[in-house]
Amino acid sequence: MRPLLFATLVLALLAGVAPAVASDQDFETAANAYIDRLLEMNPEFATTLGDHRFDGRLNDRSAAAIAEQTRVAREYLDKLAAIDTKKLSEVNAIDHAILRLNLERAIFEAEELREHEWNPLYYNMGNAIYALIARDFAPLDERLRNVKSRLEGIPAVVAAAQANLKNPPKVHTETAILQNQGNIGLIRDELTQFVEGSPMAAELAPARAAAAQALEEYGAWLERDLLPRSTRDIRIGDAMWRKKLRFSLDSDLSKEDIHVRAVADLAATQKTMYETALPLYRKYFPEVTDRAKLDDMKHVNKAVLDKLAENRPDNATIVDKARKTLDDAIAFTREKKLVTVPSEPVKIIVMPEFQRGVAVAYCESPGPFEPAGETFYAISPTPADWSPERTESFFREYNDYMLYDLTVHEAVPGHYLQGAHANKFRAPTLVRAIFYSGSFVEGWAVYTEKVMADAGFGGPEVRMQQLKMRLRVIINAIIDQKIHTEGMTEEQAMALMMDEGFQEDGEAAGKWRRACLTSTQLSTYFVGSAEVEDIRRAYEAKHKKVDLKKLHDAMLSYGAPSAKYVARMMEL
Repeated sequence: MRPLLFATLVLALLAGVAPAVASDQDFETAANAYIDRLLEMNPEFATTLGDHRFDGRLNDRSAAAIAEQTRVAREYLDKLAAIDTKKLSEVNAIDHAILRLNLERAIFEAEELREHEWNPLYYNMGNAIYALIARDFAPLDERLRNVKSRLEGIPAVVAAAQANLKNPPKVHTETAILQNQGNIGLIRDELTQFVEGSPMAAELAPARAAAAQALEEYGAWLERDLLPRSTRDIRIGDAMWRKKLRFSLDSDLSKEDIHVRAVADLAATQKTMYETALPLYRKYFPEVTDRAKLDDMKHVNKAVLDKLAENRPDNATIVDKARKTLDDAIAFTREKKLVTVPSEPVKIIVMPEFQRGVAVAYCESPGPFEPAGETFYAISPTPADWSPERTESFFREYNDYMLYDLTVHEAVPGHYLQGAHANKFRAPTLVRAIFYSGSFVEGWAVYTEKVMADAGFGGPEVRMQQLKMRLRVIINAIIDQKIHTEGMTEEQAMALMMDEGFQEDGEAAGKWRRACLTSTQLSTYFVGSAEVEDIRRAYEAKHKKVDLKKLHDAMLSYGAPSAKYVARMMEL
């Protein structure tokens, strides 16, 4: 039986949903029972969703716990198989398919992909601590008591890592070493501002010291023991990549379909960029009249992008500049009536050290059980050990105009706005609230960059950055499959990113690293945006007059399932 708090949250989420009958009731009972088990077995995940029943526990990452989670997934997969989907309501039929896919994914990840044996990033517990202090969802002392409990659980996570990890790729172990140092800093330094003046300070001190010491020893083990035997190939191979792609995208597009569409889009986007760049080139370089240079698409595109990169932030100004871009994006979206802008708060923060090393920015929305909570738009400054040259390259990439486009993607009308809309969706189960489609989420964010640029946001300068980001999205999908399935080398990937996508050396190097650390995730941006654009084209073909706000509000009204389900519910 669920605790009263959780039951209250569930009832609030399901308010207004009609009573279930027949097979609907069978599905809803099974789905909600599995989700309850899932959250109990994954307390860190539960915290991020806003379910605080298990805030004092860390995930059990032992081999036995992983095997038990797999057994439970099989059990509920069998329960779903016994349900006649033809008798389900439309919303339950879609959620049945979503839940089935995610149960199959859990089994695939545990039994075939087996990242717990070769990816030390699986054992990063920093976010489990940070999640308890980042938002004021409960009195501080209550949250700190759970911090203490989780700190006391760190040695068990370290023991699981040491027992399970075999031969990771070198880059994964190197990144884990850096993130582990961030975790130690979080415990020893960043927690201090929350603990000072609290009655919990003295009680928490021994747990902080012991946890930091455990992580120091873990870091030494990573460097001295695991790193020398980190010889695994970064590539997961064609067969595994194709299987994983199905779970990452929940799309009908094959690897080959994606490649054909990406190559065509790459050429078309470069041409559109040239058409945008040429007037700016003539403005910035009026002395150039050489027809050969003016007709050289790559020369013109790169020259304009280089000129725009001269206006850029630095580590001291990037957060304040991001705040201004957010204010401007919100005002513009409302003025142009592009989509309903929610009133829920969004806060720009500096990315915590333990989360750095994979992406430059992220958006973290509150979970479905805390829909009124703050959304975090995190920006990552350059690491302190970067050279001046590498730092300059970073900010040339994330210049003042690109920062506008980045804010559109991460905040408004991108991730923050989409997440706020998704939290308003109601269904008989929590399936769609928990198992959202990464492809639709990323696709929407990329799509909104074009929507804003089409509406004139930031003028041609920001349009150039949107097109550059579009090239990056396309190339992401290409290198994702080429690296993991066809042996693309770092030199080949860097050349593609820099020569065809006009990326700075630092950005391209970081993306190579990210492509090594992940697989199939980089494809979600391109595939998702292509499928969202397909929805818009189908909608425009069906309706003579298109109100963008009405269209976009409708697209976001179903939670965040994959695009094929959004199209189905919009009867397209």
